[in-house]
Amino acid sequence: GSSCVCDPGYKMVSSNGGFSVTCEKCPENKSGVTQDGWNCITCPKGLTLEGKCKCSNNEILVERSTNGVLLDEALCTLCNGSAPSFSASDAAGRQCVRCEETFIHVSKSCECSSPNILTGGLCFIAHESLPPKGVATVRFAQLGITLTSAWFLKNLQSSAFACWLYSNVTACQALGNMCVMNMNSLSSSSTDACGLFQYVFINTARLGIVHSIAYWRNNLPWLYYGDQPGLASQVLEKNHFPTTFSFKGRDKDVKLQFIAASFDAAGNFLKWQSLEGGILQLCPDTQTKLNAAYVFGTTYQQSCKISVSKILLDFPNPIFYDLFLEYNGENGQQHLWAVPVLNLNLQYNEKFVNQGSNMNNWLLTRRFFLVDALSGKETDLGKPPRVVRIASKITISIRLVSHTQRGTIYPPLITVAYTDVLVQNPETQSVMVSFSVSYEMNQSEAQIQTDIALGVLGGLAVLWSLLKTAGWKRRTGSSLIDLQTVFKFLLFYAGDLANVFFIITVGTGIYWLVFFKAQQFVSVLLPLPSQEEDFVTYVACAFSLKALQFLQLLVSQLTVDVFFIDWERPKGKVLKAVEGEGVIKSAAAPVSIWRTYFVANEWNEVQTLRKINPLFQVLAVLFFLEVVGFSNLALMDASSSLTRSSESYVAPWSRILRFGVSAALWIVIAVLQVIFFSVFYERFVEDKISQFVDLCCVSNISVFLLSHKCFGYYIHGRSVHGHADTNMEEMNMNLKREAENLCSQRGLLPNTDGQTFQISISRKMRLHYDWIHETLTRKRGPARLLDSSANTFEQSTRAYNSMNKFLSSFIDHVHKEMDYIVKDKLMLERILGMEFMEPIEKSIFYNDEGHSFSDVLYYGNESTLLIFDILFFSIVDLASQSFVLAAVLTYLQQEIFRFIRNTLGQKNLASKTLVDERFLI
Repeated sequence: GSSCVCDPGYKMVSSNGGFSVTCEKCPENKSGVTQDGWNCITCPKGLTLEGKCKCSNNEILVERSTNGVLLDEALCTLCNGSAPSFSASDAAGRQCVRCEETFIHVSKSCECSSPNILTGGLCFIAHESLPPKGVATVRFAQLGITLTSAWFLKNLQSSAFACWLYSNVTACQALGNMCVMNMNSLSSSSTDACGLFQYVFINTARLGIVHSIAYWRNNLPWLYYGDQPGLASQVLEKNHFPTTFSFKGRDKDVKLQFIAASFDAAGNFLKWQSLEGGILQLCPDTQTKLNAAYVFGTTYQQSCKISVSKILLDFPNPIFYDLFLEYNGENGQQHLWAVPVLNLNLQYNEKFVNQGSNMNNWLLTRRFFLVDALSGKETDLGKPPRVVRIASKITISIRLVSHTQRGTIYPPLITVAYTDVLVQNPETQSVMVSFSVSYEMNQSEAQIQTDIALGVLGGLAVLWSLLKTAGWKRRTGSSLIDLQTVFKFLLFYAGDLANVFFIITVGTGIYWLVFFKAQQFVSVLLPLPSQEEDFVTYVACAFSLKALQFLQLLVSQLTVDVFFIDWERPKGKVLKAVEGEGVIKSAAAPVSIWRTYFVANEWNEVQTLRKINPLFQVLAVLFFLEVVGFSNLALMDASSSLTRSSESYVAPWSRILRFGVSAALWIVIAVLQVIFFSVFYERFVEDKISQFVDLCCVSNISVFLLSHKCFGYYIHGRSVHGHADTNMEEMNMNLKREAENLCSQRGLLPNTDGQTFQISISRKMRLHYDWIHETLTRKRGPARLLDSSANTFEQSTRAYNSMNKFLSSFIDHVHKEMDYIVKDKLMLERILGMEFMEPIEKSIFYNDEGHSFSDVLYYGNESTLLIFDILFFSIVDLASQSFVLAAVLTYLQQEIFRFIRNTLGQKNLASKTLVDERFLI
C-alpha cells in the first residue's frame, strides 16, 4: 500500500517513483503482463491472479531471448530437461531486465552516450536548465572537518536532476534526505544538498502545494518552515492545537498519539508507525516504561551511554522520520498535525541560529533521523564510516496555552541535538544519549504574582521590624539611634523576611501540589527545572535568614540575667564558734540552700522544653513520605496515587512539589502535636511551665529574669505560709489549707492569683542591680567546693545575700526611690509586643497570665524552631534529593543545638545565680 501499481491486464506506460503511474490495457491476444510490468505478452499456460504468466512448479518462465529481445509468447522451460533449457540459477543469471527509464527516455536504448549526462545510474539530456553541479561534501561542524561522501557522490546529482526534470518522488525524497544528513544547513553561496533542494523547490512552483501548506511542494518532501529564520513564533504560537487534553479519560491515561512517516536513505517510503515501542528512544527499557513517554502530563527523562559499535550494528542505514500528532476532528475523523523540528546543529549562513533562546531567530524543519552512518563513508559504501552522526539529545516539548481551562496546547516541538563521533575504535568509544518529554507553560504571571506578594509582605516586614526595634529600644532604656540599633533592626528584619520567604515558598509549593495534581482538565503545568531556580533561591534565602534569627535567639537566651529570690527566713538561733576569738556566740539559724538548688535544676530542665517532640516529628514525617508514599506526589506526572508499581515508569522529581509535600507534612504533624500537647497532655498529664510556677511557690523561691537591660519577667513564688523549709507533715498541712482556701492567695497583690509578670524596670533600679551583680559575677563561683579561696567564696556569698536582700526588699516596696506599680497591658501593647509607658521614676509590673517568661526558653519560640527545622530539612532534601538523609541530618542538628543550649545555658545559670554547676543535673 505504499506505491501505485497497475491493475491485472494493464501494462505500465510511465511511473513517477510509484507515487503516480500511467497504465494501458493489454490487447486480447496478449493479455498477460511481463514480470517487470512494462510490456504485454501471450501466456500459453494461463495467468496468475496478478495478470502475469504462470508455469508449472518444475518450470521457469522465459520472457526474452538471450539477446534481450522480448518474445511474442512466453516459454515455460523445465529446470532439468533437454535443451533449450536452463537451470534455475542459470536462468536467473541470464534473464534480461528492462533498462532504467531515463535511458529509454533519452536515447531509446540502454546506453547513455555523450553529450548526455550519466550520473548515479541515470541518464539525462545535457541542457542549460539543469540544476547546478552539486558539492558532494558533508560538514561535521563539531569535529571541524568536511568529508566527501561516497553516498553523495553517487546519488546527489542524479537525485537533483531526476527531481528537477521528472518530479520523481523517490529522487526528491532522496535529495531531501541528503539535505537532512547535512543538518538542513543553508548558505546562499553553497550548492550542497540543501542548496540543490532549495533550487529545485524555488523553481518548481508549477507543481503546486500539498494540503494548502506553502512549504510543502508536490512530489517534494517538506523540509523547512520557510526559507529563512523568523517564522517559528507563527508556527508555534499563532494557532492552537485543534483538540484539548485532560489528565484522565475514562479511567485511563490520556496519551499523545504521535505518528511517524519513515523513509530510507534512497527516498523510498517505508511505513507509517506509532512512536510507542521506543522508536525514537535509543536507550533500551521495558515497553511499559518506554511508552510512558507519551502519557499526557508525564515529564519523561531517559538517558544512557551506548557504545559506538552497538550503534553501527543496530543502525547500518539511516531512517528518516516526518513526525505527526494524530487527533480526532469534530466529526470523529482522524487528522494529522505536522510536528516541527528544532535542529540545534542547523547552520544558516554559517551561524547556529537554533541554539539561542530567541524564538524569532529559529529556522524550523520537519525531517530528522536518529543515526547516520552513511554520509560519513568516504570512498567505499561497503566500508565502515569515518564519522557517525547520532541524535544524542531528543526533547519533545508540550506548551500549554495561557489561561486555558480545558487543556488547550500549542503545537508540539521536537528539539534534536546531534553529536558527531570520529570512529576510531568502536568497541571502546561510547556516546551519551537522552530522550525527554517536557511540559511547560508561561510562568510570567505566576512570577509577577510572587513578586507582588514578596514586595507587599516584605514592606510589611520592614514596618514590623521597625516596631520591634522601637520596642527593643524602649526595653533597653535607650533613646539614641546608634550602630547597635541599626544592627538590631537588621536582625529583626532578617527573621521577619525569613518568615515572608517561608510563607511564599510554602504557599507556592502547596498551590502547585493541589492545583496540578487535582485537576482533570488541564489548566496549569509545573515549572520546568530551569524555572524552579527562583523558588530554590527563595528557600535558600529563607533558610539563611532564619538561621541568623535562630542564632541570635540562641545567644540572647544564653546571656539572660536570672536570679532566684529566696524568701525563707531563719527559724530561731544557733550557737556558733567565732574563728580566731575562741568564743561562742548565738547567730541566726542558716537557711537551707537545697530549695534554691532544686528550683535551679527544674529551670535548667525546662530550658529546652518544646511543644513538639522533635524525634517523633522527624520519624512521623519520614513515615508518611517514604512508607505511606506521600513522596510520590512530588513526581512530575499527572498521577495523584500514593503507590506506584515497580514496573511503571518513575517520573523525575519536582523540587517545588518535594518542598510543598514535605513542608505541608511538617506543618500538619507539628500543629497536631501542639494541639495534643496543649489540649490533652498539659491538661491531663503534666504542664511543666505551670508546674514550675507552682514549684516556686511551694519552695518559697521567686524568679527574677531580665532578658533586656530594662525589661524582663518575674515569677512570684513567695509562699503564702511564710515558710517552706519544713517537714513533711507541716508541708502536707499547708497544702491542705491552701486547697480548702483557708489561707491567702498566691498572687503578688492581695486577693489575687497573679504570679507571673512582665516587668519594665527603671534605670535607677537597673544601675543598683548592676552594681550588686558586678560583685556577684566578679568570681564565677568556686571551681572546687573544698579547696577554693575562702575570701573569694565569702565575697561571692555576701554578694549573693546582698542581691537576694535587695530584690526581696524591692518586691516588698522598701525602696521608695525604686518602687514599682502593677497594671494590665493594653490590648495594643499585647499585639505589638511593646510597652508604651516608659518607667522613669517607678518600675512597672504587667500582669501576665500567659506565662510569657517562656520567651527566654525554647518553649516560647516554637514557631521559630519549627520553621528553622522545616527549612533545614528542605535545604538538605533539595540538595540531595533524599528525604531519609534530610531527616537524619535534621534530627542531628536538633540534638546538637539542644546540647549547646543546655550546656551553655547551664553555665550561664551557674554564673548568674551562684548555684554551683556541680549541683545542676
